[in-house]
Amino acid sequence: MIGRLAGRIDYRATDHVLLDVRGVGYLVYCTDRTLRALPAVGEHTALYTELLVREDLLQLFGFTTLIEKEWHRLLMSVQGVGAKASLAILGALGPEGVGRAIALGDWNSIKAAKGIGPKTAQRVVNELKDKAPEVMAMGTGPAPGVGVAEIVEEDVIEAIPTAQAASQPTGPGPQAEALSALTNLGYGPGEAAGAVAQAAGDAPEAETPALIRAALKLLAPKT
Repeated sequence: MIGRLAGRIDYRATDHVLLDVRGVGYLVYCTDRTLRALPAVGEHTALYTELLVREDLLQLFGFTTLIEKEWHRLLMSVQGVGAKASLAILGALGPEGVGRAIALGDWNSIKAAKGIGPKTAQRVVNELKDKAPEVMAMGTGPAPGVGVAEIVEEDVIEAIPTAQAASQPTGPGPQAEALSALTNLGYGPGEAAGAVAQAAGDAPEAETPALIRAALKLLAPKT
């Protein structure tokens, strides 16, 4: 199983990139959102990957974060959701948006993805709602960048620092940290995930402390 690739982008198409990994080119299919986040042709990057194996097909899908890869795996487990539909959902909402929609039972947001009908959207929410807290808690750190650009030339591997690795954030995002804090306070994973998802939807740029405060207000007993 190929779980991660790091190399130079040789070319970009509308739905995939060709990644040169030490002289071997890998076609990696990505969402529009992921493609926009990748550097230009000729630069180095890293992607988490999922390999789809069929009788007549081997196809690699690439993701910038582990949480995006995990949502892709779970979405593919839902009846009627193939690789194309999964990428459409992730491309439309992003991994955090998918988590929010599923945690809140918002199948209309899922339905907004191209090619997703209401029955499929409802099935996604119903089948994955219990799994949303665990995936949301994974955080949103990107695939480790190519700290050194490995270039093979005349059988010598030269390590060349790249600016990209220094600029990539790591670690869990505010939603994951807020979810962890709420579960540590004794709230159930489902109710905590729903509150964090709603708070994040109301304030997408909020940092962890603000998300925790907003989620606690949502969880407070109504008088």
